[in-house]
Parts: sequence; C-alpha cells; structure tokens
Amino acid sequence: MTDTAFSSPETPETLHEDRLWRDDGWTARVIKNEDDDGWAVEMIKDGEAEPALVGPWTMGRNKKDPKPLDTSAFNTLVKTASEVLRRHEQQLRAQLHKSVTVEAPTGDGELDITLDIIPDEDDPYALLTALDSLGEQLAQVKVAASFKLNKASAEAWVENEFRRPG
Repeated sequence: MTDTAFSSPETPETLHEDRLWRDDGWTARVIKNEDDDGWAVEMIKDGEAEPALVGPWTMGRNKKDPKPLDTSAFNTLVKTASEVLRRHEQQLRAQLHKSVTVEAPTGDGELDITLDIIPDEDDPYALLTALDSLGEQLAQVKVAASFKLNKASAEAWVENEFRRPG
C-alpha cells in the first residue's frame, strides 16, 4: 500500500484488518519498529501526511507477530492521538498569541493588548491590537513577527497613541 493512501483528501472507506484500521477519520497502522525487533503503531488523521502519534505495539501470543488491532485498542489510540494534536494546537496558539493588560491612559479601566503572529513562510508578521474593557478594538497595527510584547512595550505603545512601534 502506498503512502498516498493515507494522505488522500477524500474520506477513506472504513477498514478493519489485523494491522490496518481506518475509521472515524483516523488510520491506525501497525508497522515494524525501526529501533528494535518489536512493532509500533502509527495514528494518522485523515488528510494529514504525518502521523499524529507513533508508539510501541504489543507482541502477539507467539512473541513474533504483532497483536491484531481491535475496536478497544483503536478507540484508545484515537483518544490518545487526538489529545496529542490538541496539546500541539494549544502550544502553537500560545507561541503565536500573546496578551498583556495595561491601565487605560484615561484612567477608566484596563486595556488588553494582544499580539497575534502570522507565520507566513514568505513574510511573517504580527498584529498588535488594543481592546477596551468591553472587548471593542481601539487600534491595530502591523509589526514585525519578532516584536516582543510585554507590559513595558504595551504601555509605550498606548502612551504613543497607538502609533506603529519603530
């Protein structure tokens, strides 16, 4: 079977075999473990080229062949792989989105200053945004993706009447 079968944008049909299960948007494939004599299982989300999870797989009773996949194992693998993806997305979001709170210059409340990095391959940049206490956008400017948002830089931007930082 070719790798393209696992990254097709089409919805693959359900398949339940000893070493290959495809169901519910996921493919589990039992493979030879490259690091030792054992077996591994990889979980690939439909439409993705890379596995979300690769882990050791249990040997069968003959201590030579892998244990066959079954519904319970597949459901556990889906749950684990989904959690890995969720954590990865949270980590990526934390890297690309920063936020600090500063006092409004008028003294009536606080402002949320956010920095959202846009990781474009050719021209990465970030959007620096000021929101009032009601969540209304007061200002937004495009800055370098390397802009460091902290309390001091946010306060300086507010004091400079939201002009693009130099």
